[in-house]
Amino acid sequence: MDNAKRLVLSSAPHLRGGASIKRDMYIVILALLFPTAGAVYFFGLYVLLMLATAILCAILTEYVAKWMRRQSFHMDGSAIITGILFVLVMPPRTPLWIVVVGSIFCIAIAKEAFGGLGHNIFNPALAGRAFITVSFAGALTRWIAPVHSLLADGVTAATPLGEGFTTTLSNVELYKALFFGNVAGSAGETSALLILIGGVILLAFGVIKWQVPVFYIGTVFILSFLMGEDPIFHILAGGLMLGAFFMATDYVTSPLTTRGKIIFSVGAGILVVLIRKLGSMPEGVAYSILLMNAFTPLIDRYVRPRPYGYVKGVKEEASP
Repeated sequence: MDNAKRLVLSSAPHLRGGASIKRDMYIVILALLFPTAGAVYFFGLYVLLMLATAILCAILTEYVAKWMRRQSFHMDGSAIITGILFVLVMPPRTPLWIVVVGSIFCIAIAKEAFGGLGHNIFNPALAGRAFITVSFAGALTRWIAPVHSLLADGVTAATPLGEGFTTTLSNVELYKALFFGNVAGSAGETSALLILIGGVILLAFGVIKWQVPVFYIGTVFILSFLMGEDPIFHILAGGLMLGAFFMATDYVTSPLTTRGKIIFSVGAGILVVLIRKLGSMPEGVAYSILLMNAFTPLIDRYVRPRPYGYVKGVKEEASP
């Protein structure tokens, strides 16, 4: 029989697409270039030094962890993403030794200690941020005003959600400053515009589902309004936009099903507003996502995917 006509039998699945973990990871890296470029533009070249340090430490830590566990090391891009995200959620003048410690924690403890990519419970970058916040809180107060700010005379060097934040701008001008990134804050969280551009890229390539950012941000908007807060300010200020598009959408630490992702996003949105309004911390995005990461296995247990071929209301006939 001719080889071209030979019947080949193999186990399912038989249909294959072009999607892969490595492809999706590098699309995320591409999308992250926009808020990263904004971080360098607004806060100076020191951010580049932080990025180089974090990425290098993340890759080396993953390599050593794989070697110690006698597993092969593959450059799939996940360590690079963790390094970038960790820097983007840190103050733009974080000492480099803290960047080193945080990057090692992200990979060694939050990721590899659980078994590596696909097994970690918590988002590594946010886990690292939480660890650094608890361990070196005093060193994370070096907030600076943007280097290139068209509205430098109207805002202070305090973060918008901080107690020391003051402004002489009108609401519209403040929204504009928050949207474009002309405010103090974590390195990659200030520009909602650049984060949105990256988010659109992820949506266009099908890397993330739209339900996660929409329900996450929408919940914050509605609950803030009901509690008498300015909903637009709460959406644009802090790390909500970055968390909604790049962290709450993490494949590993978020639920599998669409319904599960909606529950996850709504829960995280509620936690953000409660922490900001009632908690002692001005920001709540990191902890809202980490807390919902802990509930992901429970959500997946009770919100299960529909079996292939299942039709509601149709009972399976017993075989004779």
